[in-house]
Amino acid sequence: MKEAQRSARRIVLVHGGFVDGSGWRGVYDLLRRDGYDVTIVQNPTISLEGDVAATKRVLSAQAGPAILVGHSYGGVVITEAGNHPTVAGLVYVAAFAPDRGESVAALIKDPPAGAPVPPIVPGDDGYLLLDKSKFAASFAADVAS
Repeated sequence: MKEAQRSARRIVLVHGGFVDGSGWRGVYDLLRRDGYDVTIVQNPTISLEGDVAATKRVLSAQAGPAILVGHSYGGVVITEAGNHPTVAGLVYVAAFAPDRGESVAALIKDPPAGAPVPPIVPGDDGYLLLDKSKFAASFAADVAS
């Protein structure tokens, strides 16, 4: 482990698609209680480029090395933003971890064996949507109906 990773007391949390940063609140509270300086990125989720730019703005505001954490689609964002000079390490939490040049669309279309596949479908306007009929099973399978 590099010295910057050992000494990083700053953590930047990046949410996934179809949600906002409030989903990190419980994690934020736990990390703050343990003495970490935590920032939650509020990505616009209109484009990958916009989300990476928002994340890099947050990284530029950090006072030193930071661990960048991404959940779900946030893994794609941290992969792209991970070359920022402030980043001491990347943590993927149930996240997409694309190889260079690989997209979320490619990962969903041809997932690794046994990987869960979110019900994401392309909309007519170029945006991605969730298949309503599969939402509960994919995003809230542990919630009683």
